Amino acid sequence: MTIVSFLLQRRRLLVLGAATLALHYATIDWIGGRLSSESSRPSPQPPSLMSAQLRLTLPKRVESAPEPEVAPLPKKPAPARPRPVRREAPATAPVTTPVSPGPETAASDASTAMAAVVALAGEDINAGQTGTPAPAVAKAEGVVQLPAELTQNLRRYKVNLPPSASFEMTVARVDADGAKWSGAATMAWHTDGGSYRASVEAGVSLLVTRLNLLVLRSEGVIDDYGIAPVTATEKRARRAETATHFNRDAGTISFSASERSYPLLVGAQDKTTVPFQLAGIGRGDVNQFGGDIDIQVGEEKEATIFRFQLVGEEELETKMGKLTTWHLTRPPKPGSYSSQLDIWLAPGMNWYPVQIRNTEKSGALTTQTVSNITMSQPGK
Repeated sequence: MTIVSFLLQRRRLLVLGAATLALHYATIDWIGGRLSSESSRPSPQPPSLMSAQLRLTLPKRVESAPEPEVAPLPKKPAPARPRPVRREAPATAPVTTPVSPGPETAASDASTAMAAVVALAGEDINAGQTGTPAPAVAKAEGVVQLPAELTQNLRRYKVNLPPSASFEMTVARVDADGAKWSGAATMAWHTDGGSYRASVEAGVSLLVTRLNLLVLRSEGVIDDYGIAPVTATEKRARRAETATHFNRDAGTISFSASERSYPLLVGAQDKTTVPFQLAGIGRGDVNQFGGDIDIQVGEEKEATIFRFQLVGEEELETKMGKLTTWHLTRPPKPGSYSSQLDIWLAPGMNWYPVQIRNTEKSGALTTQTVSNITMSQPGK
């Protein structure tokens, strides 16, 4: 083989290698363009909330006024029964020769005529005779006047409610005897700025099915104090549904499961709306958590004050990743409620409640932790 042929062969190999390398680069560039175009297509799924790990300075602790006590309203007295009206037969004039009526006869006839008029009007004859007739109808009941000590100790909070969203939650329960249960829950919050709807459905997994243990629903309006419930319902397994009514015209809270009623305080909530009202307080002004947060909560048979205290900032491990939260707690209150309620709010996620835990007096724990949040409307 001559030197010329050797060089020609080497040249062909170099050209072939260069062509192969260029072809590889072209292929990689084409595949990258295809992948980019596929990833830029809009997803048909609803947008999930993007998490921003917002860290805020905790507010300085401020001493709060003594927690107000709310007593049930006195029961309404039973309406008095009207006394029966005695109807006397009108006196008949004798059939004898007519005689001109004297003063006594004229007075008797006038009394008889008055008795007939009073009987037709449904009033008491004696009251009519004494000049102080009883009222025909009861006076309309007025709005309940709150005691001065309640109105003086009430705090008014600045509230900026979070946008609408739906939540998927995991449920973990540990009974007092150590038995463990797992399940799932859904929580929904929807508002158009003037009204709202909220719900919670929680259950446990049993082999191939799920048993709903608790269903809470609440509807109402939005006012200057935040969420203003009108009707709240609660349904537990193997128990009838109960309702709590917030009678804003009368200023009372009443219940389908009890004859009790309570005065309606400003900012009153139900069990479904409490976490979202707390979220609105955080969005309104974080410094409000420097003092205790007092919220009247109507639930099933009573309406008591829940006092929440800020525990501090904590990081939660969830299926959405690690979340920075503010931990609020409502300790047990002797004489009112024996359980402890803890709520974790995420400042970087519209202050949404991302974990809720109930600790019963027996030691049993039920924890709901967020696994996914889907916003149904834009907003911050």
